[in-house]
Amino acid sequence: MNFYYFLSNRLNQTRKNSFSHLVSVIAVISVALGLAVMLVSFSVLQGFRKEIEEKIFSFGAHLQVTKYDVKNSFEENPISTQRNLYANASKFKDILHIQKYSLKAALLKSKEGVNGIVLKGIAPDFDTTRFLKNMLSGHLPNLADTSYSKSMVVSKRIADKMRLALGDTVLIYFVQNPPRYRKLVVSGVYETSMEEFDDLMAICDIRLNQKINNWADTLVGGYEIYIRDFSKLDTATANIVQGLDYDMQLEKVTEKYIQIFDWLQLLDKNVIIFLGLILLVASFNIISTIFIMIMERTPMIGVLKALGARNRQIQKIFLWQGFQIVAKGLLLGNIIGLGICALQYYFKIIPLDANTYYMPYAPIYWHWEIFIYLNLITFFTIALVLLIPVLIISNIKPVQSIKWN
Repeated sequence: MNFYYFLSNRLNQTRKNSFSHLVSVIAVISVALGLAVMLVSFSVLQGFRKEIEEKIFSFGAHLQVTKYDVKNSFEENPISTQRNLYANASKFKDILHIQKYSLKAALLKSKEGVNGIVLKGIAPDFDTTRFLKNMLSGHLPNLADTSYSKSMVVSKRIADKMRLALGDTVLIYFVQNPPRYRKLVVSGVYETSMEEFDDLMAICDIRLNQKINNWADTLVGGYEIYIRDFSKLDTATANIVQGLDYDMQLEKVTEKYIQIFDWLQLLDKNVIIFLGLILLVASFNIISTIFIMIMERTPMIGVLKALGARNRQIQKIFLWQGFQIVAKGLLLGNIIGLGICALQYYFKIIPLDANTYYMPYAPIYWHWEIFIYLNLITFFTIALVLLIPVLIISNIKPVQSIKWN
């Protein structure tokens, strides 16, 4: 057995009723609470990011390709599905999925009045798995009909405002020349808790928009593209741009909803600063604890030096004690932090205001790599800090320390 480890354990056993023991317990709790807060903070932050991103992607994908237009309106210039990018999407290694869509501004009329909406037309290639997470009730329009589907999906906010329920029939007026209208049935209700979508967007069959616009079957409003790795969005965008025709434009989702992604980046910065302060407090507690242990054992240090022990050998004793405190703190911190995350993940014990935070409860994302990194960062940061107090051992004189009282 390592002599310094053995002596460190003996010291722990003999000081259970001492002041330094109480201080070491406080240090363990400090490290544990610090790590637990970091684990919960990063889990919630990553949960926020993932939930909000998925809500945006369910409506806007990662990239949108449209016909070049200087106007900023919902009236689109049609683009053909026979273009190279859509017809040969499999040749672009960055593209995971591509789908066609169209947008059409309209007025929804019910017994409660009139409300402006934007009909998003979807086709059979629409990625339903992403959008179905938003569905509260009902189903998406049936796109297998030979004619266009006469059903639509509205947001819960619109449904509540217009007092609509599943199966209700509404009139949709299209303000154009000549004006047109259609009767549609509410087949589903969705909710994202994001006003950018819930206030305006409704889902319909893309063939309805094509018919209203007098477009051929091959004409759509644009393409939505999902890439394989969202973290490489800029690189994928640069590669896909090479396949665009001269009259096409591409827009990244981070630019279209820039205010939301800027908000997420601001959250990242705030959490990093907050976690830095937590590490600073935990490190300060560890330094204070080791200082107290050294002061309490000053006579012992003098005796060891008088017997020929070197400074480095004595320092190892207190380093072992510090490592034991950190190890206990990390173990307890993981139990507390992961336990709180599990309770929130399964029981949703922390509610949120959906109008402010875009979701009704604090989300949890299990990112095990980050959990491991947080443990390693905490351990190595405090391990480096431990070197500060043990350095004073080299300044302790044997004669003076033996007389220490």
